[in-house]
Order: sequence, then C-alpha cells, then structure tokens
Amino acid sequence: MTAIFFINGVLFASWTAHIPHVKAALRLEDGPLGIALLGAPVGSVVAMLIVARLLPRFGSHSIVRVTLVGYCAAGPFVGLAGSQAMLFVALAVWGAFQGTLDVSMNTQAISVERRARRALMPGFHGSWSIGSFVGAGLGAVGVAVGLSLSTQLLLLATPCLLIGGWLTLAMIPDEHANQAEPASGAGDASGRRRVWIAIAVLGAIAIADMLCEGAAADWGAVYLHTSVEANLEVAALGYTVYSLGMVSIRLAGNRLLDKFSAHRLLPALAALATVTFTIGLAVNDVPVVLIGFAGLGAGLAAVIPVLFSAAGRVPGIHPGTGVAMVSACGWAGFMFGPVLIGQIAQATSLRVALIFVPVLTALIAVSTAISRAVRSA
Repeated sequence: MTAIFFINGVLFASWTAHIPHVKAALRLEDGPLGIALLGAPVGSVVAMLIVARLLPRFGSHSIVRVTLVGYCAAGPFVGLAGSQAMLFVALAVWGAFQGTLDVSMNTQAISVERRARRALMPGFHGSWSIGSFVGAGLGAVGVAVGLSLSTQLLLLATPCLLIGGWLTLAMIPDEHANQAEPASGAGDASGRRRVWIAIAVLGAIAIADMLCEGAAADWGAVYLHTSVEANLEVAALGYTVYSLGMVSIRLAGNRLLDKFSAHRLLPALAALATVTFTIGLAVNDVPVVLIGFAGLGAGLAAVIPVLFSAAGRVPGIHPGTGVAMVSACGWAGFMFGPVLIGQIAQATSLRVALIFVPVLTALIAVSTAISRAVRSA
C-alpha cells in the first residue's frame, strides 16, 4: 500500500513543473489556464461519486489494479493537448483515474488497518506526501534537461506500472465488518439517517481541511510576496514549509495515534494550526508567517487520514462508499476554497481573506473533538 500511495503522489506532482510551458505552448492567459486546470479536480469528484457504487461490487483490490493502469496510461496524453478544451478534457480523464485510485487505495488501506488492528493511515498518506515531493523534483529535473511532459510521464509511468502492478497482487479483499454488524436500527429510516449524518459531518470537516490546504497551495506564495513583501524565492517557501510540517506529522502519525485517541490528537493539532497561523497573520513578518504555514501543515496533517479511517468504519455503509463521499467533499473544498478566498481578497485584502483559515481550523478542532465518527477511528 505504501508504494501505491507513493505512485499516486509522484505521477501527478511531476507535471506541475511543466504548467508554465503548457501555458506558453497553448498561448493561454491566467483565466483560461485556471479553467483548464479545473479539469483534474472535476474529473476526480465525478469519478469518486461513481466509484462509490462500484467498490461494494468489485472490491478495492480489483479497482486499484485497473485504475493504476489507466492512471499511468492517461497521463502522457495531457502533454499532447493542443487547445484549452483538449487540456481540460485530458486533465479530466487523468483526474478521474487519479480520483478512483485515491478512493480505492484508501479503502484497501482501511482493510489493511483492520487486519493489523492499529492506525496505519497517516503513514500511508505520509508516503503520498513524499511521492509528491519526489514527483515535483523529478518534474523540475525534466524541465531542466528539456524533456517534454508526455515523455517524462511515460518514463515515470513505466516503472510505476510494473512495480506497482506487481505489488497489487498482494492486496487483500475488503473487510466488511461494518456491514456485517450494522449499528442497531441501521436498516430502518432512523438508522440510515444516522449513517448519512455521520458521513455529512466527516464531509464537512474534509471541506474545511481541504479549503485550508487549497489556500496554502494557491495563495501562500502570493501572500508572502504581495502582503509581507518577501522576494519571490522566499515567497515560494510558503507551501514548502507547509508541506514539510504536514509530512513530519504524517510520518509520525501512526505512533501518535497509538498513544493518543483521534478525538484528542486532532483537536490539539488543529489548535496548533489556529494559534500559529493567527500569529503569523497578526505579526506579518516573513519568518513568523513561514512558521505559521509550517504550523498549519502540521496541524492539518492527520485530519484527512483519520477522516478516511472514520468513514470506513461508519456502521451500515460500505467502507469504499464512505471514503468516496468524504473524499469528494474534500476535493470540492480544495476546488472552490481558493476561489472564495480570491473573491474575499478582491473585496477587502488577501490578509483579511486568509483570516478565514484559522477560523476553519478552530472549527475543525471543535468538530473533531465532539464527532462520534472521529472517535471510532
């Protein structure tokens, strides 16, 4: 499972370094490029809603194998797009395979956790984060040596498919403990209502979490450069330190969740994010703002892994369906959050708009402390 999470991160992150070249080749302005880039998350969300129905029938181990092939094969076509519309379509197809792989591999991870009888999800997501780092670095190297996007993705996809495909043979069938022993009354209307309330709460937390991540990814460097007056090289460190904070906690997450229950660990980390990011906005000094971004990454690092584990344990619903619904909510937050912050910034200022982030982390702290579904993780 660790390898599949790594492959998911490395392939998609490797293309980001080529975005300026794709923009120049297609002669796109910022607005049309932004619309084209929406293809990937749109494709992912649609695929997640579809795979929610397929996972109970075919099982995560089968869907991981199929979508890994599609994910590796579809990537090179992104580099062949000759227009904005074709770029949107290519990214949507690639994003659909990525989203399906994301949900199915997390569903498989839940079965692995059950068999191991301990928390493993943060470590798997830490592998995804490391893969993203490696992929971004490989993409930068590819640009430096003059590799085209299609060639680079084809070269990366070959070992990923061979090694990843071989390792998927060791995957296990999904365990349906939460379906075999549903909660009392799960089959009646009130039971079904409790199921969907639990999923809705987890989905709302995922939206808040991914909105904050989208804000850090899309607006971190802009805020440091325009509002704190950092030079471009330093401004680029905003998302870097955010990612480092996230990776550090995710790699330690398995041990942390062995020592502390999720409904205590997540609020404590979210409180750390709230305090550090608020201080960063208040002081408005480059080192303090960077510490704020690092604290934000660390504070949110364990949220999505725990939410997926919790969604897979909601009584009365297949683990894959629960994960797909919560994951789709998170991607929606990642898509629309930066747009919302941009609109608020245009009406006020970016500094004012980013106050929204510690407000959300405070809400995450409260909601993860009281959510029954989080306690089950």
